[in-house]
Amino acid sequence: MPNSNSSFNILVTGSNGQLGSEIKELSSNYSYNFFFTNRTNIDITDENSIRNFCETNNINTIINCAAYTKVDKAEEDIVNADLVNRKAVKKLSIISKELNIKLIHISTDYVFDGKNFKPYCEEFQTNPKTVYGKSKLDGEKQMIKINPSNSIIIRTSWVYSYYGANFVKTMLRLGKEKDELGVIFDQVGSPTYAKDLAKTILDIIPQIKNPKVQIYNYSNEGVLSWYDFAKEIMKMAKLNCKINPIETYQYPTPAIRPHYSILNKSKIKEKFNIEIPYWKDGLDDCLRRLGERR
Repeated sequence: MPNSNSSFNILVTGSNGQLGSEIKELSSNYSYNFFFTNRTNIDITDENSIRNFCETNNINTIINCAAYTKVDKAEEDIVNADLVNRKAVKKLSIISKELNIKLIHISTDYVFDGKNFKPYCEEFQTNPKTVYGKSKLDGEKQMIKINPSNSIIIRTSWVYSYYGANFVKTMLRLGKEKDELGVIFDQVGSPTYAKDLAKTILDIIPQIKNPKVQIYNYSNEGVLSWYDFAKEIMKMAKLNCKINPIETYQYPTPAIRPHYSILNKSKIKEKFNIEIPYWKDGLDDCLRRLGERR
């Protein structure tokens, strides 16, 4: 095991996505050696490609941010969702076990059916209702079965960031274009500011030591609906767009959205002694970075 932070050689897959980009931005604050990759320099669906990269660069930690996240498109594009969310995770797990690499894999609240009435703990019964959710759960199962040591799965929800396309940016754009908007109020959860999750991952790396794969939940603190989220975005950005509450049935989508996505985060907080920021603080920071905080 590496004993000083500088001896962590970290491969970040999917580094152009929301979480990968936030890790990249924070990376200079840490004395780790980072290797930021995407489809062009490593093929995570190819075992040899992963192995060669890891051996060449003496990788001892992988943060897998790569995922097929187009929830609605996945309903039709089952093969590609499975390729990235299950098969690639299986291959990363095999190489991690073979080369004694610590694997940190990002999963989702969509592994649950969203019918709960109390926050989901890690060990609660999974029951995905979408192709996306099933493919992510299948990836988790492969990783648990292969069991690379000192490895964890982090389930998260409602991710947004300074980077990429997300709910916050969509609301900012529509808030400037329209006088009013209908936003769903009967789906509740907690947003995850990717920068906060990125910081947590980088902070806990040296502490991750477990013979069996462990699952942890992570989102920002607090509970709200998409409607509440949109209202706060408009308020902070001082946009005069009226937000009207609508029900899920009024905004049909190919994939079923979970009505209840609240994750219990006690396990990660206790295990790694971390504090998780309140959702409004994350939003405030993101809007400031975007130059939209008024």
